[in-house]
Amino acid sequence: MVIGSHLDSQPAGGRFDGALGTLSAFEVLESLEDAGIETERPVVVVSWTNEEGCRFAPGCMGSMAFSAGEIPSAWRGKVATDGVDFAEELAKTIASLPEAEMLRLGFPLHAYIEVHIEQGPSLEANDIPIGVVKGIQGTRWLDVAVTGQTAHAGTTGLSYRRDPLHALTCALSGLYEAVMPADPDARFTVGRISAEPGSVNAIPDQVRCTVDMRHPEPSRLDEIERFVTSRIKEEAKRQGCNAEIARSFDMAPCVFSDALQQTIEQAASARKVKSTRMLSGAFHDALFVNRVAPAAMIFVPCRGGLSHNEAEYVERAHAVIGCDVLAQATLAIACESTNGRP
Repeated sequence: MVIGSHLDSQPAGGRFDGALGTLSAFEVLESLEDAGIETERPVVVVSWTNEEGCRFAPGCMGSMAFSAGEIPSAWRGKVATDGVDFAEELAKTIASLPEAEMLRLGFPLHAYIEVHIEQGPSLEANDIPIGVVKGIQGTRWLDVAVTGQTAHAGTTGLSYRRDPLHALTCALSGLYEAVMPADPDARFTVGRISAEPGSVNAIPDQVRCTVDMRHPEPSRLDEIERFVTSRIKEEAKRQGCNAEIARSFDMAPCVFSDALQQTIEQAASARKVKSTRMLSGAFHDALFVNRVAPAAMIFVPCRGGLSHNEAEYVERAHAVIGCDVLAQATLAIACESTNGRP
């Protein structure tokens, strides 16, 4: 079986998102070694590459390539936000680890469990130390470009303007007021926005932004995407601009293994720890592993529900409990009789 998480972070991210799960997995291995326990199944620790998708897009590159059994050829031409070529960076990473044994992507595995901070407030608010993740909502990303006409900020009157920033912000204002207020399960976020040529005294020629949409129901996610696309295009046209919108990421919702969820619940109960089943609002590497093997996740509370922030924090007791439940679940699964199965 495989346990682990990721180590990469957001530009202003904290030190628990991903790292907690990776270090917990190594702690489980060390504890097994210290106790002299030999499992029926091998226990492998993984640290997935580029889960956050901040430097290279899409996110979850490592787990996505694993589930596909290969690195997609389309990734070879990808360039990072700092201009670095993906293929070159991958080659440098491999070359820096000469002692590491290369395993083929997509090798058979019996189960995968990942510890992660909740990244939300519900566990802390309800004083529950363990969340048993039952699934992950779907996510779509859009790249939006609205093009108008650059002109002098001081001499161009309102009727002569084709201002793409005005068009985009008008559209976004309406979307913020419509998408999430109308559906408590929906998520709508604009995380990146830029204007060109970027001069203080010039109307922009082009404005770009990203849109992150999430929902647990695929059909509702379709509806949200159509609404967002049409709203931006309509507002751009109304103001004499043109909008081009492309989908850059599409991740369907997933449901995790019920058997693994029960194993985690039993592990928590054995340690006299409260647990609750919950849906993940964020996507994780476990989603992609779940496509090729049974997977599940263990959530622990984070203070104030804050994540993707340097102030992100997990209480020591919660970190220990999460690791302990991971160890108990790992033992239950890895010590099962294999009967010739992997």
